[in-house]
Amino acid sequence: MTLAGESAAPPKKARTAAKPLVVVVEDEAPLTTLLSYNLEREGYRVSMARDGEEALLIVDEERPDLILLDWMLPQISGIEVCRRLRARADTRNLPIIMLTARGEEADRIRGLDTGADDYITKPFSMTELFARIRAVMRRIRPALADDVVRAGEIQLDRAAHRVRRGGRDVHLGPTEFRLLDHLIQYPGRVFSREQLLDAVWGSDVYVEVRTVDVHIGRLRKALNKKGENDPIRTVRSAGYAFDETFEAP
Repeated sequence: MTLAGESAAPPKKARTAAKPLVVVVEDEAPLTTLLSYNLEREGYRVSMARDGEEALLIVDEERPDLILLDWMLPQISGIEVCRRLRARADTRNLPIIMLTARGEEADRIRGLDTGADDYITKPFSMTELFARIRAVMRRIRPALADDVVRAGEIQLDRAAHRVRRGGRDVHLGPTEFRLLDHLIQYPGRVFSREQLLDAVWGSDVYVEVRTVDVHIGRLRKALNKKGENDPIRTVRSAGYAFDETFEAP
């Protein structure tokens, strides 16, 4: 009850779930910039550390949801950072993916034995990296890696690699599945063909830009039956977007 002369308290804002925090520990500036850009585009918050000491300080300030940890770091190596985090009760189960140019089996075994949850060798594609991130989070933090995405009558199940629309199965090839998976995460957002190439094929793979049009065509053919609206919107001179409310003219 509000007394005369008093103003009512403003309504509390609904709390929204915080985006998962990823700490990138890497001393190569170009790679750090690339990782930060792609992680933020995928919906993560990012903190960056240039060496092992800075990484440990960041972890103390705010517990991350995952660490991308380079093996070769100044001052304190990535292996030592991993060992210290695993020795602490509060960070024992913190997801860690090692990034390294060391591809020999003995090095991979050493990294995993130290406590890393996964190990990815440079150079790597962003597509592979995000698949590894989702896999680690499914094992350790399932709530942060939803396997099933729903948009209107379309349901995409990453774990089963299955798509359904209005109760019927939609049969997609691997590339069309990845295209839909990427677009469905950002309803209404327009992606250029170049952006889709980077997100779905990887920035280190050369593919003709028009290849995107071919696979969008296949995706539409599989998704849309007679009388159904097309959720893939073409934006002239810009690219494509997923829009579940879009009605084809």
